[in-house]
Amino acid sequence: MKYEELSKFIVENVGGEENIASMTHCITRLRFKLKDEDKANTDVLKNNDEIVTVMRSGGQYQVVIGNHVPDVYKAITETANISESDNNKDNVSKEKKNNSVLNTLIDVISGIFQPILGVLAATGMIKGLTAMILAFGWVTTEDGLYILLNATGDAFFHFLPIFLGYAAAKKFNVIPFVGMAIGAALTYPTINQVMEGDALYTLFQGTLFETPIYIELFGIPVILMSYATSVVPIILSVYFASHVEKFARKVIPDVVKLFLVPFFTMLIVVPLTFLVIGPVATWISQIIGSGAAGVYELSPVLMGVLVAGLWQVLVMFGLHWGLVPIGLNNIATSGFDPILAAAAIPSFAQVGAVLAIMLKTKNEKLKTLSIPAFISGIFGVTEPAIYGITLPKKWPFIWTCVASGVGGGIIGLVGAGFYMLGGLGIFSYPSFIGPEGISFAVIMAIVATIIAFVLAFIIVYFTYRESTAVAADAINKESVSAQETGSTEVNATILNANDVMSPLQGKVVPLKDVEDQVFASESMGKGIAIEPEIGEAVSPFKGEVVTVFPTGHAVGLKSDTGIEVLIHIGLDTVQLQGEHYEILIEDGQQVKVGDPLIKFDIQEIRKAGYSTVTPVIVTNTTDFAEIGFNETENIDKEELIFTVERKEQ
Repeated sequence: MKYEELSKFIVENVGGEENIASMTHCITRLRFKLKDEDKANTDVLKNNDEIVTVMRSGGQYQVVIGNHVPDVYKAITETANISESDNNKDNVSKEKKNNSVLNTLIDVISGIFQPILGVLAATGMIKGLTAMILAFGWVTTEDGLYILLNATGDAFFHFLPIFLGYAAAKKFNVIPFVGMAIGAALTYPTINQVMEGDALYTLFQGTLFETPIYIELFGIPVILMSYATSVVPIILSVYFASHVEKFARKVIPDVVKLFLVPFFTMLIVVPLTFLVIGPVATWISQIIGSGAAGVYELSPVLMGVLVAGLWQVLVMFGLHWGLVPIGLNNIATSGFDPILAAAAIPSFAQVGAVLAIMLKTKNEKLKTLSIPAFISGIFGVTEPAIYGITLPKKWPFIWTCVASGVGGGIIGLVGAGFYMLGGLGIFSYPSFIGPEGISFAVIMAIVATIIAFVLAFIIVYFTYRESTAVAADAINKESVSAQETGSTEVNATILNANDVMSPLQGKVVPLKDVEDQVFASESMGKGIAIEPEIGEAVSPFKGEVVTVFPTGHAVGLKSDTGIEVLIHIGLDTVQLQGEHYEILIEDGQQVKVGDPLIKFDIQEIRKAGYSTVTPVIVTNTTDFAEIGFNETENIDKEELIFTVERKEQ
């Protein structure tokens, strides 16, 4: 049990087993549905070195682990006694969550597609490999190798409704094999054979929904369509089946439920699917596909720029799942999709930025973290790069979005697109190969990924500044080095040993403008003030809590390299007698950069008539030759706030 301790730590800090309504995972994230998200210790989870970050999106509490998330998921299911059946229970009524339409939609889509994503990508890669060896002339369509590989790669897509039927059944709490049976009925070969005969008559002739009728059911025309590779019909059918099955379970005696519940569910749902649900869902799919095609025809370049440029932001919030079924639907209805093709670009921009930082940084830990993030990004798994490296440093992440937009624009300009949903990163290249083989568009699609990579690398390499973007862990490491040498002086070549990071996020206020003469006159020492946007103060360096006031409005700290700092949250707030403050540390406690110190309610403090402007003061200013300030209007937590220059001995 390599991940036993980590799994126990995660379960404990999401509120315990009793707070977990359900749990799934994707490529890099554990996705929890918690009954009460307020019980989760988000900051504690984020501070664990084995956890990349924590996100809340789409009604899910997401713990980003990395590439080994399946192992952690397995460990949690064993250590926390969470069985697969627990994850299928309908816990919606027990959950404390945002029930917005968007959250519900994203949750449903991601819940259905996540379980099949790995196999979907794998078979897509096989289809891509088959297309490549055919395009290179290594095989012909009559060769046994081609026939077997084509069958292996194509079968999953052809019978996609069966697999989606299983995944949707798990999501909607239906007997899984009932979902598969509905999907199998939709792809049953005889249906297509019937459609090859002569039509009895045509419905809706002359309209967008013109449909030939081949069979009738009790005199009612059955609108037969090809449901192979389709997405929407099976999902809607299984959703309807969930209500039928729920009703059947209520009225059918326990002794015969085993076979009568699925009997009546399929007896009702399958004919209704062919009569109503399937045709309506197919028409909806065609409308969506036409809409996407319309936007693409309006401006392929603009679509490419927007999709590629914003894709990483969508991924962060889990909103990219809304585009995945549209892409699959485009492939199913027209055999071509430009949306997911543009979404292939950002992973290359990410690895370009990570490579630039890896070459530029002097921080050994950051350099070490960059290596696996770079390798993962090459294969399309970008969460380690996003959450571990580029996003915390802000501008590198923004530049990757810009570079991605440029690459996406090229994709749109040359008319490149996916003909299948294959692998990620470099494994996405075969997906660009269409029936005509390796065309100019395919070559330019690869060129677009290279341009995104190079552009992100160049911009980040020449704009990245270590002094203002150094990771908190590096500062802690350098502080430890200074402490271990027993020196009160820090060699100037040791990066950031003299730096103090911001304990708050908010607007910077010059100390002279603070409406308190004690602070404004610098009689307590030099510093700056911050108007906080988030009610939490964190440690600005690695060191010790010298004193924390019982009222929680102020805390004094001393770094391991001798810098003494006072954080005074609000003006005259001592009069609140601790109300609206929560102390998270105690005197003498050892802290490192980013450790939570005090939580406070900004709105309530202001309602009580007090200013929340927070002076951050170096109280032993006279020990230093100079104090340099970060000249910025707004500052984030753990961003460089000022640097001390030590006196010559």
